[in-house]
Amino acid sequence: MNHVLGIDVAKAKLDIALRLPNGKFRSKVITNNPQGFKALSAWMAKYAVDSLHVCMEATGTYWEAVAEFLVDSGHTVSVVNPLQIKAYGAATMVRTKTDKVDARLIAAFCETQHPKPWQAPAPAIRELRALVARRNALDAMRTQERNRLPVTREALRPGIEAHLDYLEQAIAEVEAAIRQKIDDDPTLKEQRELLDSVPGLGNKTIPILLSFYGGPQRFKKAREAAAFAGLDPRQHESGSSVRGKPRLSKVGHTLLRKALYMPAMVVLFKTAWGQVFRERLAANGKPPMVIIGAMMRKLVHVAFGVLKSGKPFNPELHHV
Repeated sequence: MNHVLGIDVAKAKLDIALRLPNGKFRSKVITNNPQGFKALSAWMAKYAVDSLHVCMEATGTYWEAVAEFLVDSGHTVSVVNPLQIKAYGAATMVRTKTDKVDARLIAAFCETQHPKPWQAPAPAIRELRALVARRNALDAMRTQERNRLPVTREALRPGIEAHLDYLEQAIAEVEAAIRQKIDDDPTLKEQRELLDSVPGLGNKTIPILLSFYGGPQRFKKAREAAAFAGLDPRQHESGSSVRGKPRLSKVGHTLLRKALYMPAMVVLFKTAWGQVFRERLAANGKPPMVIIGAMMRKLVHVAFGVLKSGKPFNPELHHV
């Protein structure tokens, strides 16, 4: 690539560092919205950018829109774990931390480490993910209002009740849009039927899984899909004295982990294969929360397996 672009992502703005072929940097700050993305394209045109490798950190969900815009514009985009950038900065002894410096550090990481390209989801997946995120936000607001209602003053109750009625209607409309979006896409519709064969996965969880794992296969192995959700185990050992307990890394999408908690509980206590799984780990001395986390990871592996094979869930394969 002739040019390398590092982006430090925040909710409202993007700090840009463009590394020119001569090694010099040009910096710019844009808004994190479609108008800012257009300004970015116009700014890069001044430097005759023809082949561009863009690198940014996976900061919440704030990076997704600009990453999709740049991929759609024909550029190579890499989305990396923020811990990689932090470690690279420590290794290169970067002592200053500002958004401008961080953007240049990301560009330097991109040039020297050549991270693998990020694959943008298909348009149908993007729309489904937006609908799922909206439903999750509405669910959170409904929970907040329900918690307020019993302790609020009488004069405020009608307003909260009216808001709850609105939220119920809005959630119903979003859920209908989610069902329609899946029904309108043959691939997603078939994948929904496959996931529906997995015990514990229901109408709320399946669209979330499809919004991250549906459509064309994005991961080669099940453990990559689990790591994407932050469900991969993290070890902490050093020498002969440090033996930390393994924990979930939680370096991944929170929405996926949240969506899998209750299905994992259902499988562990309501299905035959889940009870075998729970009893085996309990016999090995694993505490309850570790068993739940292991089942959440197992469900990702199972979902990945049925989507990749195109075959429904077979409980006989999980009784060992």
